[in-house]
Amino acid sequence: MNILSIQSWVTYGHVGNASAVFPLQRLGAEVWAINTVQFSNHTGYGDWAGQVFSGENVRALVDGIDRRGALERCDAVLSGYMGDAGIGEAVLNAVARVRAANPAMLYCCDPVIGDDDTGVYVRAGIEDMLRARALPQADIATPNRFELERLTGIACATLEQAKTAVTKLQATMHAPGPRAVLLTSLDTEETPADCVDLLAAEGGAFHLLRTPRLPISVSGAGDAIAALFLFHRLRGGSAAAALEAAGSSVHGLLRRTAEAGSREILTVAAQEEFVAPSVRLVSWRC
Repeated sequence: MNILSIQSWVTYGHVGNASAVFPLQRLGAEVWAINTVQFSNHTGYGDWAGQVFSGENVRALVDGIDRRGALERCDAVLSGYMGDAGIGEAVLNAVARVRAANPAMLYCCDPVIGDDDTGVYVRAGIEDMLRARALPQADIATPNRFELERLTGIACATLEQAKTAVTKLQATMHAPGPRAVLLTSLDTEETPADCVDLLAAEGGAFHLLRTPRLPISVSGAGDAIAALFLFHRLRGGSAAAALEAAGSSVHGLLRRTAEAGSREILTVAAQEEFVAPSVRLVSWRC
């Protein structure tokens, strides 16, 4: 399995490619990583050092990969946080080139916009670009609840509202792709206070996975679960099975991180969670 992952990179900690690449490699995937930034640490610390790369940098790296004749062997493209419109255009160019070389490829778009506690934190124009340009090319999308509400204009206070919003998002996605959606965080009126729900949808079926709520707030978990969901969907062909595998692994990763009191997710120390989750969570059709 060959995955082209175009995301940010941090030297210290685990977000973006620094959160997605190692779990994929640990599971046996070959990952061709293109970094859109190289920072010392994620910006949640308040200060950081490093460099933001341009869309031209990304295109040049895709050109180099193409000269190796590799694009026809690329099974999927994964994208996350897009720093500016130039990066977004370079990602879409890469998707188009891979799809031309291998029509069976899948594009997984993690439509990073923001979250409940931060609001929108991407630059102006990125949200519109995701809605109008990126998601219509996506076979798989992995929004959180805040992002799903922003993208569809539908509040997700109940499970039925969330399913309606997911269905609306699916209608905008790439056809004839699987149009698989993973809603990475869902807290509705039906969700117990000590739990967090995840919802996967594909082909008209919806599956809910309920995970115990953990006393932790870290960056990078969304990047990891998007990568893992893509991997398991590629390997098994089922959104429900991918939901269970990815959700179980990330829950174990976060539980280990919470127990250690770490501000950074323990991607390396807890790596066995990717291949053999300590707790197997089971979803149900809803």
